[in-house]
Amino acid sequence: YPCGVCNKGVGINSIECASCRAWIHRRCSGIKGKLKPASDYCCSKCRGGNPGRSDVLQQISLEGGQDLECVDKFCYLGDMIAAGGGAEEASRARVRCAWAKFKELAPILTSRGASLKVKGRVYRSCVQRVLLYGSETWPVTIEDVQRMERAERMMVRWMCGVSLKNRISSAELYGRLGVEEVAVVMRRGRLRWFGHLERKSKEDWVSACRDVDVAGSKSRGRCKKTWGECVRNDLQSLGLRAEYAQDKSTWRSLIGKKPSDPCKHGKMDVKRK
Repeated sequence: YPCGVCNKGVGINSIECASCRAWIHRRCSGIKGKLKPASDYCCSKCRGGNPGRSDVLQQISLEGGQDLECVDKFCYLGDMIAAGGGAEEASRARVRCAWAKFKELAPILTSRGASLKVKGRVYRSCVQRVLLYGSETWPVTIEDVQRMERAERMMVRWMCGVSLKNRISSAELYGRLGVEEVAVVMRRGRLRWFGHLERKSKEDWVSACRDVDVAGSKSRGRCKKTWGECVRNDLQSLGLRAEYAQDKSTWRSLIGKKPSDPCKHGKMDVKRK
């Protein structure tokens, strides 16, 4: 289980909070000495503040006398960034925004007289884009993907006017609307961003930040899932290599995105004689 204070995995040396029912590390509990089962123990988050840990900043003071509050999460350019890392808070925020946009367009998306293909185009352009905003750089876990899939399947069934009692598979409903699943679109966007970074020079800071080593000690247990691990899993599942990303048009066709055809945009192919 993750610690209720630092969100890292807990082991035997932990205590349960009586308020939030979360397990707390000994170093995060603020208790000195040996831990003993206590029915009235309350963690620092439930008490307010974080007095049990001295390595967590509560406030930053600037030279001009201005004080900045330290928070657990904040929104930056529409993407939610959490202190514990990962994409859980970001995916939750995107699901909330997608539902807000879906309900705003409900007169079109849930209308019985509208075509399913039209609903699919509107959903893909206005709702799915909101759901996947910023997901190219997320270190998503299985729980994050499942959270977004559940929300999208509820929207898909609502647009098609069916329920679970009809026993119609989600794949068939996606085909009726002409919409790809959110996990597929998210993987393609992540690989597109990976190809963009691979084509950059090694001195470019956007590409070089992938190889930055963070100083500090490693905690016990498995490390948190990183964006690079997600990309390696995508490459392995599709049978691709990182070297293929050097050719932009080939890379887009391999990850499922067809390259644009100039002839379809009103430009004629001129043959030299």
